[in-house]
Amino acid sequence: MLAPEVPMSHSVAGEPSSAGRRAAPATTAVYSAAEWDLLTSLPGRVLVAAVSPAPGRPGRPVAAGLAGLDAVAAGRSSDSDLVRAVVAAIYARDEGTPPAGRLTDLVDLLAACRTAVRVLHRRADPADSAAYRQWVQSVAARVCRAVPDGTMAPADRRLLERLGTALALR
Repeated sequence: MLAPEVPMSHSVAGEPSSAGRRAAPATTAVYSAAEWDLLTSLPGRVLVAAVSPAPGRPGRPVAAGLAGLDAVAAGRSSDSDLVRAVVAAIYARDEGTPPAGRLTDLVDLLAACRTAVRVLHRRADPADSAAYRQWVQSVAARVCRAVPDGTMAPADRRLLERLGTALALR
């Protein structure tokens, strides 16, 4: 059974945040179930990739994982209707606990990011698209910056650069 299509919108630039009220959408896009699954699973996949050990990058302490979860939750206060809807969907999946994301290698993750960019380009308001892509990268950035000595490893910088490119932020 397919999930229902999910409409998204972004309030007009310059309006106050639409948190707590229903804004009249400037643009409405409809996502298929597969597209919505991609958009709602990507933050968790990025979190898993940023926390997992990789060459030149040891596994992360619990505090880094918590920083990533906090970054996901921070999307609840985004000005973007899309980001808030994605966060709500993530938390609704398992009674308030965001999913860890499926284990994936970096090549698959970067491909998923590029696919998400194409979906957002076709269907999302440009402001929602930018907010979503920046929010997803911020999940990895918070994990990579949550190190005891405050010094980001070169492998972490490369991860963030590759994510930024795949998310069309660079």
